[in-house]
Amino acid sequence: MAEPRPVTHRRVLAVAGPIVLSNATVPILGAVDTGVVGQMGEAAPIGAVGIGAVILTALYWLFGFLRMGTTGFASQALGRDDLDEGAAILTRGLAIGAAGGLAIIALQWPLFAGAFLISPASDEVETLARQYMSIRVWSAPALISLYAITGWLIAAERTRGVFMIQVLMNGLNIALDLWFVLGLGWGVGGVATATFIAEWSGLALGLWLCRDAFARPAWRDMSRVLDPTKMKRFAQVNGDILVRSLLLQMIFVSFLLAGARFGDVKLAANQILLQFLEITAFAMDGFAFAAEAIVGSALGRGRRDLFRRGAALASLWGAVTGLVLAVVFLTAGGWVIDVMTTAPLVREEARSFLPYMVAAPIFGCAAWMLDGIFIGATRTGDMRNMMGLSFVIYVVAALLLVPSFGNHGLWLAFLISFVARGVTLGWKYPALERSVAA
Repeated sequence: MAEPRPVTHRRVLAVAGPIVLSNATVPILGAVDTGVVGQMGEAAPIGAVGIGAVILTALYWLFGFLRMGTTGFASQALGRDDLDEGAAILTRGLAIGAAGGLAIIALQWPLFAGAFLISPASDEVETLARQYMSIRVWSAPALISLYAITGWLIAAERTRGVFMIQVLMNGLNIALDLWFVLGLGWGVGGVATATFIAEWSGLALGLWLCRDAFARPAWRDMSRVLDPTKMKRFAQVNGDILVRSLLLQMIFVSFLLAGARFGDVKLAANQILLQFLEITAFAMDGFAFAAEAIVGSALGRGRRDLFRRGAALASLWGAVTGLVLAVVFLTAGGWVIDVMTTAPLVREEARSFLPYMVAAPIFGCAAWMLDGIFIGATRTGDMRNMMGLSFVIYVVAALLLVPSFGNHGLWLAFLISFVARGVTLGWKYPALERSVAA
């Protein structure tokens, strides 16, 4: 193997910077989606886009293990300079992505029916949400396959490629949003159509960016791709991540659906505030992804010193980012809310819950950073178990707080879940570090 690259602040920022920039376009897209329908002056379209997007995101992120598992395995393989195995890992991910997307399309009616069976949203919100989802679901194979492509590019520390994909997808989506909704008057259906076109365009660009992997014959060597031992390990790790992702999505979905019980106005306010959380998550994810790539590469080489330094530097920059976001939300949050909706009642309601979004980047920092470290190390059993414990803590907190404090109690339980994730994974970190060869 070639001499490993040193772990420096510059390397962490080189990996994280394009991710932070590209991810910044995603909440901007969510804000535009919400803001465009918000110009209709009604709460129902905002809630419909919110519920529809959350349900589809929950379904898609059941396959989020593709992004995380691909990064963990590929970073370790590339850290060992095993480029053939890196290409085979990409093929495995793409195959699962295509199959998963087709399965969601085939099962869309029972899946949507099940989601709305537990949703108490008004008839108007449900009708509009169904319209949104029935269009956007047809891009499921593209979006899920992009998880594998994104994971592979992160593992290779080629995050500028991830940036290019996001800029294309989100820029195209925003332009089509404005045209379809404000120009052509397509309403909620216009938002969904714009997303459908953007997601398939993103897949095309992603495949082109991975062309060097496809230039290696190993990507189509089925004996390597389907090697029983590697497939078993791939399934084990991704199964753990699937359970972890399911529990995490249950927290998010139950939060939004429980908020719907408080009426359309609070539902719309919660949806607007979740855009702040999206901004937080995507900014912090840049440094979590840097941790995945760097600690995975260090683990592949058996270098505990590089592992420790990569985890420390990525976490340091994540903490700085969290503090900056908290200050931005505190000073500019009200203005952002006003931009996103013209409905007076929704504006007032969202402002009353804004302090929770100021606290979120600080309380959630450890959870995001440790997620990245454990994914890069493919220590997914610990992630699964600690997420299970955190989910139980969230449920108990919600049961205790919501009856007495309503929507405030729901937000408090939500923040408690972030703290629980950080504390429980932090408890497991020393053993993880010791496991890396000296």
